[in-house]
Amino acid sequence: MTLIHPDEIVALGASLRRIDPKILTPENDEQGMRVWYQGGEPYFDLFIEMRSDRIEWFQFTLRGKSISWNAKDRKWRTGSTNEMQVDDVSFYPASKIVESDRYLDSDLIELVRTIISTRAGEPIFDRILLLFADVLPKN
Repeated sequence: MTLIHPDEIVALGASLRRIDPKILTPENDEQGMRVWYQGGEPYFDLFIEMRSDRIEWFQFTLRGKSISWNAKDRKWRTGSTNEMQVDDVSFYPASKIVESDRYLDSDLIELVRTIISTRAGEPIFDRILLLFADVLPKN
């Protein structure tokens, strides 16, 4: 990803709005809870699956790039989405295909951490920030 100005990072973080959970799959204690934030520009989303206040999985997409983490294997993945490609075959607004990178994109990971950190102090974002300690070196 290209370098993003600090003011734009703050604006991106501030634009994330939680989507009404009624439009997601019904929640129950066995499956946990799904949370969806949509950002202020196309193809900017944050999806989180939680169980007992623990993050089981999350995926952050922005401008055709994706980062995800899951609790099962505690692995990070970065990749590219098909969302920026518009053709008759792949264009359907509710579909997203993520192609994993061969190597983790550390610049993307740092960018996402920085965007998420603009929302520090909010419990769900604080939980996500704790996960970054596993992948990013301490400053």
